[in-house]
Amino acid sequence: MSYFLPNKPQGRLIIVAYRLPFKIEEKNGQTKMVQNSGGLVSAVLSLTKGPNSTLFAPHQKCQWIGFGDSEFSAADQRDLQTEDFVAHPVFLDKQIQENYYEGFCNNLLWPLCHYFPSLARFEDRYYQAYHVANEAIFSRLVQVIRPGDVVWVHDYQLMLLPAMVRARFPEQKIGFFFHIPFPSFEVFRLLPVSWRKSLIDGVLGADLIGFHTNDYAEYFLKTAWLVSGYNNKLHYIHIENRVAKADAFPISIDFEKFAGAYSDPEIGLARLEIKKALPFKIIFSVDRLDYSKGIIHRLRGFRQFLHNCPEWHGRISLVMVVVPSRDTIEQYQQMKSEIDQTVGTINADFGSINWQPVIYQYRSMTFTELSAMYTASDVALVTPVRDGMNLVCKEYVASRADGKGVLILSEMAGAAAELGEALIINPLDAQDTAEAIRTALVMPEPEQAKRMQLMRDRIRDYDVFTWTADFFAQMNMLDMEQNRLRQTYLNDSSTKLIRSAYESSSRRILFFDYDGTLAPIVPDPASAFMPEEIKTLIRRISERDTTVIVSGRDRGFLDRQFHGFKIGMIAEHGALVKDLDQQQWRLNENCDMDWKQSVLPILQTYVQRCPGAFVEDKETSLAWHYRNVEDELYATRRAQELLWQLKIYLQPDLNLQILDGNKVLEIKKTDFNKGTSARAFLESGPYDFILAIGDDVTDEDLFRAMPESAFTIKVGDDMSLARYHIKNQGGVSQLLAVLARGNDQLN
Repeated sequence: MSYFLPNKPQGRLIIVAYRLPFKIEEKNGQTKMVQNSGGLVSAVLSLTKGPNSTLFAPHQKCQWIGFGDSEFSAADQRDLQTEDFVAHPVFLDKQIQENYYEGFCNNLLWPLCHYFPSLARFEDRYYQAYHVANEAIFSRLVQVIRPGDVVWVHDYQLMLLPAMVRARFPEQKIGFFFHIPFPSFEVFRLLPVSWRKSLIDGVLGADLIGFHTNDYAEYFLKTAWLVSGYNNKLHYIHIENRVAKADAFPISIDFEKFAGAYSDPEIGLARLEIKKALPFKIIFSVDRLDYSKGIIHRLRGFRQFLHNCPEWHGRISLVMVVVPSRDTIEQYQQMKSEIDQTVGTINADFGSINWQPVIYQYRSMTFTELSAMYTASDVALVTPVRDGMNLVCKEYVASRADGKGVLILSEMAGAAAELGEALIINPLDAQDTAEAIRTALVMPEPEQAKRMQLMRDRIRDYDVFTWTADFFAQMNMLDMEQNRLRQTYLNDSSTKLIRSAYESSSRRILFFDYDGTLAPIVPDPASAFMPEEIKTLIRRISERDTTVIVSGRDRGFLDRQFHGFKIGMIAEHGALVKDLDQQQWRLNENCDMDWKQSVLPILQTYVQRCPGAFVEDKETSLAWHYRNVEDELYATRRAQELLWQLKIYLQPDLNLQILDGNKVLEIKKTDFNKGTSARAFLESGPYDFILAIGDDVTDEDLFRAMPESAFTIKVGDDMSLARYHIKNQGGVSQLLAVLARGNDQLN
């Protein structure tokens, strides 16, 4: 799959991660850096070379910044180069490194993000070291970065870094990818308040924030809202004068590398040796030693299978390889001891002189050994209790070029969202695991081939190269959106343009929404009053120019607010109109209220279901407000549920429209809206200056009704038909002051 990357090459790609993917070799007195052959390294190369390299400047090596180990210290801490990379090692004091990596990263963030809060250690020295480490990386980055470079920060070890870069280099393109699960807010909030805010604000320094699954992205968006106050719409987060996006990009593997391994002669020979040594059904599992991998639960599920299915005794073995990791730490030593004991117990209880149920090895595997086991086994058993993605299952599927084999996969692995044809299990349920093993062993080969083909096609289409291309394609699209927003926000230049057009015109008409435009949004709609400054400005403008208030408010409210003004008014989204020279309101001829009695009970039911919500019974419409509900996320869900129910319930012959506004759902007749009623005022022209300002989704009808020459302005960050945006109500006051001054000069 190829991606269109629309931006022209500008700068270099700078990868910032905890580890440098290189090792140092010294030969004949010469120091040489050798890059690892991992999937991420290959994927990064695909961005700087080949068909997907259009984002970056040609003939520029990728810069990689990360912490160096003793090998790099031996190289005099110099920047070292390969054919494709320049490595910039960073070094920390030993105690800082210990508190940073083993402390804050692995003894706090790792267990919290993997839902093991009881293992998390909250120590101030850990956070202090984490901050120092992120600053050390940032200091090195400052020495490397150039205008136009794209900075791609990776993982939970560097959550503070994007904000540091943004503060120093506000125009830089910054990406961030979170490689482990992002937890629900209920878990994340266990962090001290200042820590969790600094972490979220740090990540929000990036333009594009990537996660493995949509669930993780949604958890982050909710946390960003509740911790830092940044709401989102369709995964876009509006932050001051820019837009960030959080989305799912499921990391993958080099499909062709694993698919091609099946026919490799060396791997084929190793596969034959395995089959010869184990001439029966093979279940294979391989994982790093970690409590998140569910190794003990895997053994319990296999034990349950052996208990349930004695007919398989002597005909199957679980080949379980555990890769050493952090085994100098007491907790991990205890975990390994428990694994050793459990394996021994299973083999003692079910094995015999001629048969060993579990073949267990504690070691690393070469690519040849791993591929041989993937292609020799009948079942792959992957059972993490929480995993960001888990690439073992994808490697297994990609390796099965023969179309055989069955994947048993934990529903708690990120990959489960993509590999639905696997046998999906709850790894904590031993009976569920046992039943899946039995199903896998008796699955007919045609069924295996069908499932495997679907999964292989999916991984082939979205491999690790597509993953990187997808991420940067989205970053480019976001950059284009940033440019568009920069052009549409009202600035000094566009304000001067509006003022000039205003002063050079002879007949002007101005349309203003009320709530959120002239008056602030407040919990009690009856208390939404215009600030005196705005009230004075509107009065001064209306003395010379045709001024129309276009609101969803009822006519009584508008009459009270604008008593004594020479002003036109549109109430209840166009249902009621009061011209400048008339004392009486006129009702839209298409209004009838018979529909209310059937809709009102539904709204009242949702008032009961959502404490704090209330119904406003207007003359021509009904409004369900939820601005007073304490839990905003809960209220939003209830509003969406009500919206869905109303759309199903409301019959087409009722001709009703549901307006999804700012913390309100309003039901009215479809025969009129703000735009249709405003058009009647325009037809009383001609006008040579037209301006319309509003903040709500209902104001889009107003903007739509305006001629192309009109100045239309949206208050807030939401996407709009308006030509310009103003960030908040304070901007409205400033613009009115500009127009009022122009008005005074004309007089």
